[in-house]
Amino acid sequence: MKIFLSSDMEGTAGVVDWEQCIGDGPEATAGRQLLLDEVNAAIDGALAGGGTEIVVNDSHSQMRNLPPRALAGQASYISGRHKPLYMMQGLDRSFGAVLFISYHGSIGAPAGLSHTYNPRAVAEVRLNGTVTGEAGINALVAAHYAVPVVLVTGDRCACDETAALLPGVHTAVVKEPVSRLAAHSLHPVRACTLIREVAEKAVATAAQAAPPPLGPVATLEISVRTTDIAEAATWVRGVDRAGPRELVISGDDLLSVYRSFCAAILLTRTIAEAV
Repeated sequence: MKIFLSSDMEGTAGVVDWEQCIGDGPEATAGRQLLLDEVNAAIDGALAGGGTEIVVNDSHSQMRNLPPRALAGQASYISGRHKPLYMMQGLDRSFGAVLFISYHGSIGAPAGLSHTYNPRAVAEVRLNGTVTGEAGINALVAAHYAVPVVLVTGDRCACDETAALLPGVHTAVVKEPVSRLAAHSLHPVRACTLIREVAEKAVATAAQAAPPPLGPVATLEISVRTTDIAEAATWVRGVDRAGPRELVISGDDLLSVYRSFCAAILLTRTIAEAV
């Protein structure tokens, strides 16, 4: 069974500050090691649960956070920016399961380093009426390809938000939020042990899991921070304006809904950074 693993970073146990997950300083180097250990724990668990091939898509920041040679299980590695399917690049119908590793809570959630794709642009996203973070949005791609999302790891908010949209998903909570810049994390060894155990169980039962129940029509409602961002976003096909700072993307082609969202995020980045 082929396993697709999308790794973020802010949901890693022990990571509580942007310096730990952005740039190339000593704090970021230490944060990447914590992330690598959790990714490898998930890989080890997935292989023990019946996975035969692991594809890791580095989905955080510059998307080159993991040393390829250090990945467990001889996993292949998708890295680098400007991927057409962004955090889900590489997924197709040949996979048996999707794992979301080190995910974080949505913007506005009481979670460490909470955001949704771009915190300077996005104030809230609702998928079919339910507030969601990146896991729910990314699950649109899994739903399109009919691949079950069987595991999410990260902070409590990320896991709860994902479970609200994907009933039955396995979760591994490795830290409890204290504030947006503080958390009570498991010891890294305990966090990795938990991830390994839950990943094995999730993959072992993946054949009985259903794809994300997000169709047949999916609707993303996006609140953005300024009217300029909203105006620019409507330049993307499929993005409609529902208010001064409100956008709607809806359709029965779930992959197109996801691609329109990602295109709007990329297009509005310059405007958002000028705020």
